Amino acid sequence: MVSQMLLKRRAAAFGAAAVLVLTPVVAGCSDDNGSSNQVTPTTSPAMTDQPMDPGAAKAQITKNWTAFFDPKTPTAERIKLLENGESMAPVLGAFAGDKNASQTSVKVKEIDFTSPTNANVTYDLLVAGNTALPDAKGTSVFQNDTWKVSVQTLCGLVQVSGATVPGC
Repeated sequence: MVSQMLLKRRAAAFGAAAVLVLTPVVAGCSDDNGSSNQVTPTTSPAMTDQPMDPGAAKAQITKNWTAFFDPKTPTAERIKLLENGESMAPVLGAFAGDKNASQTSVKVKEIDFTSPTNANVTYDLLVAGNTALPDAKGTSVFQNDTWKVSVQTLCGLVQVSGATVPGC
């Protein structure tokens, strides 16, 4: 009985991931690393693996990830919260009308900086408020003065769903 419930929860997680990322316009999912568009935040003279104000950066990452995965966030706002969001606009627009996506959200659990402009993010993927994919791993990038969900994270959800999408 417990294993059947676990299988159902996993299936729901994979389904939610698929709903979030699988659309007819997913071809825009490639990650060109966006390095030419990245703005490096000011750091102290000695390079560190953190931004100058790690507390403020963590707060912004948490806020932006929560908003990005919140089904009530308008597509125009999500574009601003995703790395290379303008090129991903068709994919994000497709999410807006999906009823299953309206039940999916995230809870950011941990943030570890790997550089002043990159962070590893551990989060739970929630479906209808229940944890469907615990301790998922993603990344956040600092681009255009904003901490954003990385395209790598979005494409990672595609992989979790078992789908093969060109560019991911």
